Amino acid sequence: MAVNKEELEAFTSDGGIGWGEHHHDLFAGTERFFEPVYRTNLVERWIPALDGVEEKLKSGARVADVGCGHGASLILLARAFPASTFVGFDYHEGSVEAARDSAAQAGVGDRVSFQVAGADSFGGEPYDLVCVFNALHEWGDPVGAARHIRSRLAPDGTWMFTEPCTDDELVESVRARTFFSVSTFVCTPSALSQGGEDALGAQAGEANLRRVVEGAGFTRFRRAAETPAFMVLEARP
Repeated sequence: MAVNKEELEAFTSDGGIGWGEHHHDLFAGTERFFEPVYRTNLVERWIPALDGVEEKLKSGARVADVGCGHGASLILLARAFPASTFVGFDYHEGSVEAARDSAAQAGVGDRVSFQVAGADSFGGEPYDLVCVFNALHEWGDPVGAARHIRSRLAPDGTWMFTEPCTDDELVESVRARTFFSVSTFVCTPSALSQGGEDALGAQAGEANLRRVVEGAGFTRFRRAAETPAFMVLEARP
């Protein structure tokens, strides 16, 4: 694998590479990698596994997706739950623009909006459901961001987030190789670029994620569902 100038500088200095500093192919490739997983699992398996969330979405709920990327997951939810309204946040302006175009093309632009905002500063409240799809481990201050998410939830709201499954010990597997490689070149540098001292990386593990959730003041935390590669975690105030 060829290492570009930015990567070489990052690995020999502070380790930080912002998400927006990468080539556009990474953004498109991320959507192509994750969207089939969401399409297969999100509406049919993950949402029903959450406590009372499906009923809220059917009757009409306010939903936020933080770190929304190109908006694939939020568009799937909007199609499945027409009574609810949705807003996606991402600090990368190019991704927000792409998400707006995708929502318009999918015919859900009247109920789905996208804004440029970070995980520790997004607005609007209260949300019945806040989603974070494979993004928490890329944030410079995951506890601070989780605390902000909690502040934006309704009293009976739910925070659902997905993270890669990881083994308790380092093992030799295709899954481990894939996520550790991506974590080294994308996820951890993204967190470091934000001045973070708590860079989780893509293989943080459930114990570390529990530490983040409880450190942000959530009182309930559980693994609600999983696939061979991802775990779906539910946190409640």
